[in-house]
Amino acid sequence: MAENVKVAVRVRPFNQRELTRKAKVIIQMHGHSTSIFDPTQPNAEPKKFSFDYSYWSHDGFSENTDGYLAPESADYADQKKVFSDLGKGVLDNAWKGYNCSLFAYGQTGSGKSFSMVGYGANKGIVPVTCEELFKGIESKADSGVQFQVVLSMLEIYNEQVRDLLNPASNVKGGLKVREHPSRGFYVDQLRSVAVKNYEDIEKRIAEGTKNRTIASTNMNATSSRAHTIVAVTFVQKTNNEAGKGMTKTSVINLVDLAGSERADSTGAVGARLQEGAAINKSLSTLGNVIKALADASTGKKTLVPFRDSVLTKLLKNALGGNSKTIMIAALSPADINYDETLSTLRFADRAKSIKTTATVNESATDKLIRELREENARLLEMIKNGQLSPSALAIGEESTSVDADEIRRNMEMELAETLEANKREMEEMQKSWEQKLAESQKTHQEKDKQEAKRSKDLQKLPHLWNLNEDPQLTNMVSHIVKTGKSKIGNKKAKTPPEILLQGLSIQTQHAVVSNTDNKEIKLCPVEGAKILLNGEPLTGSVILHHNDRVLFGSNHLYVFHHPKELHSLIKSSKKPKAITYDFAQGEIATSSGFDMSTEGKSKDDILLQQDLISLMPMVYEANAISEELNKKMYFEIILVSPQARGLKEGRTEVKVKMRSLVNDDSCLFGRNNFLDRKYRMQEMYQNYIEGGDWDLQEEKSPFWQPADIDVHIGSVHVYLQSLTYMIELEEQLTITDYKGNEQGLLSVEVWPCNKDGTTLSDNEDLFVEDPEELLGKTVNFLLRVAHARGIPPKLSKGVYCKYKFYLDSEDTDTQRISGTTNPEFEFSKHYCINPVTKQFLDYLNLQPLIIEVWGQQSSQSTKGTAAQLNTRELVSKETTRIGSAAMLNPTKQKDEERYRLMCELSGAKRRAERMESKVRKIRALVEKADNEKVEELKVSEVKDILNSEAHTFKAVATMVALTNRANVFKKNKASVLTKNSKATAAETTNSESQICSVM
Repeated sequence: MAENVKVAVRVRPFNQRELTRKAKVIIQMHGHSTSIFDPTQPNAEPKKFSFDYSYWSHDGFSENTDGYLAPESADYADQKKVFSDLGKGVLDNAWKGYNCSLFAYGQTGSGKSFSMVGYGANKGIVPVTCEELFKGIESKADSGVQFQVVLSMLEIYNEQVRDLLNPASNVKGGLKVREHPSRGFYVDQLRSVAVKNYEDIEKRIAEGTKNRTIASTNMNATSSRAHTIVAVTFVQKTNNEAGKGMTKTSVINLVDLAGSERADSTGAVGARLQEGAAINKSLSTLGNVIKALADASTGKKTLVPFRDSVLTKLLKNALGGNSKTIMIAALSPADINYDETLSTLRFADRAKSIKTTATVNESATDKLIRELREENARLLEMIKNGQLSPSALAIGEESTSVDADEIRRNMEMELAETLEANKREMEEMQKSWEQKLAESQKTHQEKDKQEAKRSKDLQKLPHLWNLNEDPQLTNMVSHIVKTGKSKIGNKKAKTPPEILLQGLSIQTQHAVVSNTDNKEIKLCPVEGAKILLNGEPLTGSVILHHNDRVLFGSNHLYVFHHPKELHSLIKSSKKPKAITYDFAQGEIATSSGFDMSTEGKSKDDILLQQDLISLMPMVYEANAISEELNKKMYFEIILVSPQARGLKEGRTEVKVKMRSLVNDDSCLFGRNNFLDRKYRMQEMYQNYIEGGDWDLQEEKSPFWQPADIDVHIGSVHVYLQSLTYMIELEEQLTITDYKGNEQGLLSVEVWPCNKDGTTLSDNEDLFVEDPEELLGKTVNFLLRVAHARGIPPKLSKGVYCKYKFYLDSEDTDTQRISGTTNPEFEFSKHYCINPVTKQFLDYLNLQPLIIEVWGQQSSQSTKGTAAQLNTRELVSKETTRIGSAAMLNPTKQKDEERYRLMCELSGAKRRAERMESKVRKIRALVEKADNEKVEELKVSEVKDILNSEAHTFKAVATMVALTNRANVFKKNKASVLTKNSKATAAETTNSESQICSVM
């Protein structure tokens, strides 16, 4: 009978990062209902969802003496409650012979691992389920039933499957996923370890987690982008009433999915979101599968794309077949994670409509072996006779015989491999349980002894323990610092180093660590070795202290543990600070010039800091890969303000600049684009160290970008307040790039004109004293971009400008000009606004027109002798730090405010000039009246005189107010302006003096 996938959501407490940033709770739960509030719209109604279970684990608990988080409030859901609702159901179904699947979903750091694995006394669903399974087996020891428990553990990263219990078996391209007619998809040659009790399972899972950690460091596999599947196969063998052997088998799949990434909150939508589509094919395909299954549950005919990724192949039974399935979605309660949490809730909401049909897996053991033998006989016959399945050999009429031969050879190879796999499975089934268990115990006996001794040594000896972005992988790898001198290096050394590190930027001899009687530990880097100590580059010997953070190369981030120093700290009642991955990455970012303080930061600033913490190690990694592969490319983080992107407001975005060290060509990548390239770089590097064909054609290389792409040179902001008074505007504006550096000047003009676009005559003046006089009327004007001056020679190819004015849906472009640093655009466009609205006047008053200047790079073949140098030599000559902190400088906003104020003062000056001219005309009219006869003046003329005088006085008052604002601003600016901005401040003072002289 079909039943729906059960879906639970669980909200965790604030983590340290969220507490530091004073996050606010945006989640509410009542019964089965979960609501989320949009922090940007505090008065809006929350979005509501309903699930089978909604677990509130944010607050309402206390910590027991053993470390268990026990409920103090009836609302709090502890680990026991979660297991009772979810894990117990999995266990009950396993005893009945059903396949069971439990998978966790959520953003990185949302609490998936806590629910699935837990820590300390707070055991998660996986360990408790295994523990309870063996308790049940022990209680039925005298039942005459033979119980067998087998464990396997794999990881899927970049569409490749790795065996975590037998890393030696992992081959290039990963283990193969095959399909069996009755069993469905399975991983060929995946090690299954026989276990006799819960302690065995605990050790094997710890072993697999450690192997996963090592792989994520040595093989550059980003742990948060990998899926982990722990499969517990539970077999019950007994005789039926006829005396025949029967086998009841249940496979319990416990799936920890990769962390979902932020997309919408970074502005990555449309084409830019598609750039990152290849970052995690498995996760995006899983979303497509769940959507298709949800559609199918409504009766809609749809093709479910299970075959589109490795993950969905292996989860086919869990989501659309023979399994009882539960999903737990982990939620962050913090306002700074609103977009990710909402995305998780929507994902879970779709999943709850999926239906599966589970059946008991019970059959005769002899029948299973007989079916495998029959299949093998059939495969052998097909190979012998050259028979190929018509459906598999789908050759069109236009295909050549060469294509057909190639397909036939591939199919024969596939059949032979399937035959071998079946033989291995038959041999495994024919082994007695005692044989399997003995083999497993023999394999791990010595390793378990070594691990037990090592655990004792770690409690009393100085050592380094690893930090990882995934808390589950933190403190899984440790290196004991033995007495005397220990070398740190890679496996290429003639004499193996005492501390072996593999991966990017690790030299054969990287450093030496000296231990003097477990008291003084000194770290000495080898020349050229990349080491950061507490975020700062290490250039000479240094004594290590408890909790020091050390980054070796690009991937190996460790914390130093000094037992004697720790004992002294505890004795003096000084509690040592808890070191986290975010803390270590934050101090690296700070030393690189970024402002990582939390005081007074907005939500956007906090999200920016999170992006920096996430991207910085990846940028280090990209540079290290470029260096290893000699690609002569250098990567750095760039912060781009919304104004530099042509927006009035919004988030500062993190981008990555890729620059050629040969010809200085550069281009900017958005976050998703860079991630996509970085994962392809990792694949290249992995092929390189495995000795395979690693280099790619230029067009496919992640290190390549066409030279003729358009490059953003800079932008100008044109304030249009003068147009509200129908006064012309002529400006020579500074073109500034995303760092605030000057890239030339742009001449921009705005002229009121006639309705046919012709310029006004000398006698025509459309000046109005109050912008509201224009409401409901028709306004015509010309926008001109005359020329640019001083464009950098390297960017002077195909220079053009583009902008969007008012309600334009598309960009307006000028013509492209090449071959000069002083392009003459001679661009002019006529605008007719009919009628003028309040919205249009507000736009002119409040929003600057942003004109972007673009061009193409004029590449040069070499940059001195750069083409002959390798990447390492080129990078050593670099002085550029990994990032630019320009956009985090608070004076940037002050510069923008000062420039806007200067434009406002300039506009007031022009209005004053117009009014002064009008006053002169009035005086001339009055003098004329005096010379003739006052009584002959028309009443209307007198009214005009009075109104004009009144408006003139009003304008003067406005100018006085503006000048007062400028003076206040001037008094405060000395403390916030940089040296460069003080020159501009002098210009402001001159403008103020000119205004005062007019008055």
